[in-house]
Amino acid sequence: MWKELRHRQEIDNIITASENKPQVIFKHSTRCNTSILAKHRIEKNFAGNDIDFYLLDLIQHRDLSNKIADMFGVYHESPQVLLIKNGECIYDESHLGINMDELIEQAL
Repeated sequence: MWKELRHRQEIDNIITASENKPQVIFKHSTRCNTSILAKHRIEKNFAGNDIDFYLLDLIQHRDLSNKIADMFGVYHESPQVLLIKNGECIYDESHLGINMDELIEQAL
């Protein structure tokens, strides 16, 4: 389900791919219980939707997280989910507000 986000160029690829189908970036801290819970909730409710899901490990790639916040004009939070469609972040949510049903609804 997850594609790991590790390089700056992949952000550009996500923007390009978002022209054809929604892209989700999940900013995840492996040291945070709330982040682990949010990731589990996404995985539990994943139903093979026509959405690409990217996982960004904040511990290893904080620089990418900052770049994403700048590029899409969102405040950095962790955990955080961003929905990218047509090159723009059309939805973002954080912490226990992350809800797969709402994410899918926004993607349609």
